[in-house]
Amino acid sequence: MSYSTTKNKVIMVKGIKIAYREMSQGQSALPLVMLVHLAANLDNWDPQLIDLLSKHQHVILLDLPGVGASEGTIEATLEETAHSVIAIVHALGYEKINLLGLSMGGMIAQEVVRAAPSLVSKLILVGTGPRGGQGVDKVTPVTFAHMFHSLLKHKDMKRYIFYTNDAQGEQVTNDVFARLKRHNGYADVPMKISSFLKQLRAIKKWGVAEPDDLSFVKQPTLIVNGDQDEMVPTVNSHLMHQKIKGSQLIIYPHAGHGSLFQYAYAFSKAVQIFLA
Repeated sequence: MSYSTTKNKVIMVKGIKIAYREMSQGQSALPLVMLVHLAANLDNWDPQLIDLLSKHQHVILLDLPGVGASEGTIEATLEETAHSVIAIVHALGYEKINLLGLSMGGMIAQEVVRAAPSLVSKLILVGTGPRGGQGVDKVTPVTFAHMFHSLLKHKDMKRYIFYTNDAQGEQVTNDVFARLKRHNGYADVPMKISSFLKQLRAIKKWGVAEPDDLSFVKQPTLIVNGDQDEMVPTVNSHLMHQKIKGSQLIIYPHAGHGSLFQYAYAFSKAVQIFLA
């Protein structure tokens, strides 16, 4: 079974339909719940990476309210979104999970741990930063700058947000984007522009909030990023590593915001070891 041939499932949570995808149920003692980045639905996970992870993990990927095929609307704050994650996990029948968050998903994951610490066994934070972290309040202008650059170059905006602006980054982009197009008839519902803008506003609120000391994170934590992340500056990964006692840090060379896709094999192996 491949992620590119996996259909959406739907569950009712607080009166609305929530879409999700699930692979390798029973493969691990706890499911690995995965929260995606800004302006993304279930189709924005690299199938190669998900296939590698699902060899050893029961993987659950979510479309949160207002995203993709899920009903509802984008919440005004990431804290509210975290409570939706908690409700979805409970509706799926789990009282304990491992949790992975990418970029905005990593910010939401931190709020899940704050609100429901007993729910999360192990935490994986990728390409993200702490509340009030360096440059987190600048996600909106950085996003629009990359969007403008992409329009000029006739490229997808993720070309410059996720990968380095050089020949190596171009090759990585082509490889990953080719894999992202392999939905085999099971594509998710596209992200709405209005939902994307609401997400940006929620991130801005979180970014200008009082900086976090992350003392509430007691779980074993793996922090991952590329050494050239321009969306959520890489320095935030180092700061989180300093603040979260006992955390592990991996910084991939010549990589940006999409380091986990660029280094899919290395990243999946690191996750396997961390969760073992």
